[in-house]
Amino acid sequence: MEEFIGYLAAFCTTTAYVPQALKVFKTRKTRDISLGMFLLMTAGLTAWLIYGIVISSFPIIVANVITLLLSIYILIMKIALEKQGKAAE
Repeated sequence: MEEFIGYLAAFCTTTAYVPQALKVFKTRKTRDISLGMFLLMTAGLTAWLIYGIVISSFPIIVANVITLLLSIYILIMKIALEKQGKAAE
């Protein structure tokens, strides 16, 4: 039961990032995304990934690898589009 709860939590938190990543990909708009929030979230996901590795928790590792990749993508797009002046378009 503990593993199931872990996988369920991993699925929910990981898939929560998919709509935002898809929206950024399709629209190339990031104006309403908080840079500070995504920097902090990416740092937190990195810490969770390290924690998952330390305790050898597969659900934590898998969820945070995938979520970290999505978060990094959104973060990179936010920074790149702001540099190009396109985040507000």
